[in-house]
Amino acid sequence: MSGRPWWQSAVLYQIYPWSFQDSDGDGIGDLRGIEARLDYLVELGVDAIWLSPIFPSPMADFGYDVADYCGVDPRFGSLADFDSLLASAHARGLKVLLDFVPNHSSDQHPWFVESRSSRTNPKRDWYIWRDAAADGGPPNNWISDFGGPAWTWDEATGQYYYHAFLKEQPDLNWRNPDVRAAMLDVLRFWFARGVDGFRIDVLWHIIKHADFPDNPINPDWDPATGEMNRVFQLHSTDQPEVHDIAADMRAIADAFSPDGEERVLIGEIYLPVALLMRYYGEQGEGVHLPFNFQLIDAPWDARHLATMIAEYEAALPPGGWPNWVLGNHDRPRSATKRGAAQARVAAMLLLTLRGTPTLYYGDELGMENGVIPPDRVRDPRELREPGLGLGRDPVRTPMPWDDSKAGGFTTGEPWLPLGQGWQAHNVATEMDTPESMLSLHRALLALRRSSPALATGSIRLIEAQGPVLAFEREQDGARFLIALNLSDAPAPVDLTGRPILSTLATLPDRAPSLLRPDEGLILKVDTTA
Repeated sequence: MSGRPWWQSAVLYQIYPWSFQDSDGDGIGDLRGIEARLDYLVELGVDAIWLSPIFPSPMADFGYDVADYCGVDPRFGSLADFDSLLASAHARGLKVLLDFVPNHSSDQHPWFVESRSSRTNPKRDWYIWRDAAADGGPPNNWISDFGGPAWTWDEATGQYYYHAFLKEQPDLNWRNPDVRAAMLDVLRFWFARGVDGFRIDVLWHIIKHADFPDNPINPDWDPATGEMNRVFQLHSTDQPEVHDIAADMRAIADAFSPDGEERVLIGEIYLPVALLMRYYGEQGEGVHLPFNFQLIDAPWDARHLATMIAEYEAALPPGGWPNWVLGNHDRPRSATKRGAAQARVAAMLLLTLRGTPTLYYGDELGMENGVIPPDRVRDPRELREPGLGLGRDPVRTPMPWDDSKAGGFTTGEPWLPLGQGWQAHNVATEMDTPESMLSLHRALLALRRSSPALATGSIRLIEAQGPVLAFEREQDGARFLIALNLSDAPAPVDLTGRPILSTLATLPDRAPSLLRPDEGLILKVDTTA
């Protein structure tokens, strides 16, 4: 991988701190728990961990309502605990990324407390305040992503403030240069402490249209998709000025990037591919990796996926590096969405496509969405719009480490119940089972690490029939053929003219010239024959 930034060949691993490992018995995961499990991550074969928010917070939205951008919430530990985790990770060759939440703070952040204290407070313009409409209602028709109006009336000062999410998460005014400077200093604080990069939360949200016009009404709105989709977010997201802010963030990351230790910025951006590509920057001055979420919701059809991969690769700007994910803390688990058998095929796809993959904790075990009893629901998304299946608690259940009480996650009562089947599908059990999902992930990651062609090599899609998705990866004379059966029926695969040196399959005992139901193959091709 000589000459490449580390993140191009890396596999990232997202940790939801609430649910990874509890060290003190309070039922909530913490930094010391994560540090205690670093050896597992090294043995798994990942290269970097990304921690969902760990900052002090009232936890109205589980840390995405930040009350102090330069501290650690006591639930998770202390700054000293973070420093210890960072040092331990680095000692093992693991990078550490944090979750930066620049669009909004907590309503309990000192900045907002000052901002709402009076219209003349110096920090009034640090947030977005507007007079009521002529009828006394909200200034426009913008809708919170969690349902309901995106404006809350403040009786004391006689204005509305804007919040793209909960009313406890007021949006910062990034058009104010003092806000911009203060938030960029947050990046400097953590970079100086030694972090290796950031995942930037809802990057495409952070600038709004200066005039706050109404958003267009969606004539095809389906209430089952959530109230936020009642309008198109034309004026409340993805404004041109956001790219200047991304460039400022990139400049700071570059300034903290000595040779061979490049800091990385990953942008959370849910936009069509054509718009997503703009976040790389015209001259590569945007974020390094605008998150590519296409696989999460893509129809599980070989021809559709082949077209999607080809179009995404073709859309990349010069120097733009691809990336792929199958799930995260907001979206359904891969094994639930595709079933246990196809989740294995999906894992092989994720770890053999060109680009940087991100694994979500527990997906290497085949974890499925948990079942959350009504009295255990914690997610404000579900509490505000119940019954639509939009709640995120099911994908945030605790990591099962063994079959002991609470799965080895905690000695207390877990903050959420463990997912179904954890007694059979946990780290200890799967580690000793050659056919397990965990063993498959370990084999895939080991092969990827030992084979640069699978990490940074070129990709060429191969024409295939029916449910088969096939492509080749090649670099420095090494070539691999990947063939994936996306169905539960046998499918022929033509290996004519391809002498095979070795094979890795999602199922044991590969059958010649045939992909069995729900089978994926990685074949190393003899290029000297």
